[in-house]
Amino acid sequence: MVKRTEYLEKLKKIKDMQIIKVITGVRRCGKSTLLSQFRTFLMESDVLEEQIISINFEDLKFEDLKNYRALYQYIEERLVPNKKNYIFIDEIQEVENFQRAVDSLFIKDNTDIYITGSNAMMLSGELATLLSGRYIEISILPLSFSEYLKLDEIHDVRQAWNKYFENGGFPYAIQIKDDDIRKDYLMGIYNTILLKDIVARNKVQDITLLESVVKFLFENIGNIVSPKKIADTLVSYGRKTTSSTVENYIEALKSSFILYKAGRYDIKGKQHLKSLEKYYIVDIGLRKLLINKKHSDIGHILENIVYLELIRRGYTVYIGKIGDLEIDFIAERNNEREYYQVSATILDENTFKREIMPLKKVKDNFQKFIISMDEINLSEDGIKHLNILDFYKIEIIRTKKELNEITEESSFLELKK
Repeated sequence: MVKRTEYLEKLKKIKDMQIIKVITGVRRCGKSTLLSQFRTFLMESDVLEEQIISINFEDLKFEDLKNYRALYQYIEERLVPNKKNYIFIDEIQEVENFQRAVDSLFIKDNTDIYITGSNAMMLSGELATLLSGRYIEISILPLSFSEYLKLDEIHDVRQAWNKYFENGGFPYAIQIKDDDIRKDYLMGIYNTILLKDIVARNKVQDITLLESVVKFLFENIGNIVSPKKIADTLVSYGRKTTSSTVENYIEALKSSFILYKAGRYDIKGKQHLKSLEKYYIVDIGLRKLLINKKHSDIGHILENIVYLELIRRGYTVYIGKIGDLEIDFIAERNNEREYYQVSATILDENTFKREIMPLKKVKDNFQKFIISMDEINLSEDGIKHLNILDFYKIEIIRTKKELNEITEESSFLELKK
């Protein structure tokens, strides 16, 4: 089991604060494991077992609590008076009107509430209104490459990267050695998301059409698309649909955390653009499941992985537009900005010029990077070229500095082993 250190540190910082902790993310990305690790931390910090109330709605024994009144009564009866009670509820979206139970528990002085969910809609509508200003969301993703490296059996960093690049980072999937079994496991995740989180919740009638939209988006990660373009393509293949239907499906995919959108930002005009976004998949292993083309779109797969890593690091990420040129990512965090171009290789002279030119046109003083799989350093004019492993090395150093675990020099040596 990989310790989700960064997420755990966030939970530790907000422990006992009078605020509801909402942990969101795609199914099987590690939300329940994170809560389990946090419960262990609590018990190691002298919290008694009876002060912890845990409910997981994927467990049939809690089936009778899917009514908000029953849920509230079950928890209220188990609260220890005059002590802080830590309440953990997994997959709370399974409870209709769950926000009423959560709000009633929240107003008690001796409760600290942690809930997880696999659908973004749980944070919209009535819940957002009822709990406005009283909850904090921690959105988690499958394992980053930095976390993947913590697995005990990994010794060769480059070999580990190749496996991560091919199979993704779902925590349990990466521990399955047999390719066929891993494929079956990922298919189970995909089908659960599709049928339970999207089809059932959104009352989708044409499942085959939904699957066609999913496959189109998975094939076109990193490409600029629009609902109209997708609809027109499907119609040309003989499928009847409209851009409105496709847009609804995309929103459902985003709500289930299987798909992420990067909007466009005009750097010269200093404005956000409302059309022609890019979409990225939550884990590259799911793409391989549906688009099983060996070594296809290496550049776009790398781009997808970099996008997710920037999101993990707390950046808000946009596609950059500067004149007629495009910058893959503008990453913003704490009033700072970084620019990124991502390419499988820039050894070809024309490719190098194509990737570096948009960055040279940006005249501000924020850092600019090109990330590729090349091992030759091609930095130029203050624009840093990073091999993908160097990109991760920077984050490993930054993270471990924050945790006061090791020095920058020893972190560099560790990754080089």
